[in-house]
Amino acid sequence: MTTLYLTMTEKLSEHWKAHHNVYPRKFVLSPALRDEYLKCLGWMTGNQGRTVTLPEKHMGVRIEVDESSPGVMVAADGTEVLLRQ
Repeated sequence: MTTLYLTMTEKLSEHWKAHHNVYPRKFVLSPALRDEYLKCLGWMTGNQGRTVTLPEKHMGVRIEVDESSPGVMVAADGTEVLLRQ
């Protein structure tokens, strides 16, 4: 199963390849995706079941949470790329 963490990392890598290593503007997660990201992060760091704080950035890209977002990466040119289809 692909985790949200890995999906975000893959989208970032694809963006770098397509835009000559320029970083995207940000990731925007819904509250549900934020919770999934935190669960993934907790599992990866050995903190399952403990409170994990959302980092400001994922691999150098700012993370925001927006209740109305389906979960996107905002590319350098402003294009929104869905994290989930």
